Amino acid sequence: MILQDEIYGLILAGGKSSRMQTDKAALQYHTNINQRTFLYQLLQKFCTKTFISCRQDQVNQLQTDELFISDENKYEGPLNGILSAYHSFPDKAWLVIAIDLPHISDKTIQELLRQRAPLKICTAYATKASKKPEPLIAIWEKTALAAAEKYIQLGNHCPRKFLSGQDIKMIFPDNDIELFNANYYTDYLEAKNRMAST
Repeated sequence: MILQDEIYGLILAGGKSSRMQTDKAALQYHTNINQRTFLYQLLQKFCTKTFISCRQDQVNQLQTDELFISDENKYEGPLNGILSAYHSFPDKAWLVIAIDLPHISDKTIQELLRQRAPLKICTAYATKASKKPEPLIAIWEKTALAAAEKYIQLGNHCPRKFLSGQDIKMIFPDNDIELFNANYYTDYLEAKNRMAST
């Protein structure tokens, strides 16, 4: 399945992983492949182009064929990476996925694309438990990125709060575990054990 040309993929891998205490992008949930490359190859199946959002000091860790966008460091938090991509290609919508979502699969991405509402500013997953948008597994339309830049320039940083105040479409996974976020090493081990048992 190939997307329309206006959607690019973005893997957010530029965080410092302070809670994990090791680079989340280098973790291996799947045999012989790190999480950064796994997600990159996953989005390549669906997006015309896919990029890794990273810090400049991470560039030498990428595979030679992996496209990247260096964080501009204009803002704090994950919106920094998303807006850096927006500045590079302002005419594109972005399918954004965080590096610390170990249970994302083809099915997760296919459903996000199938339910995309391009007239909304964003189509985002939400867990059934929280019913709050997950901004780092979402399709950000061009209009969302322009509005997010104004939001962050006012001193705000939280992408979830931003989306919660906007006209978006939320979708829900079959199982909330698809959106499990691995922030700590114990989360990594939990995800690995869960994968091994299925």
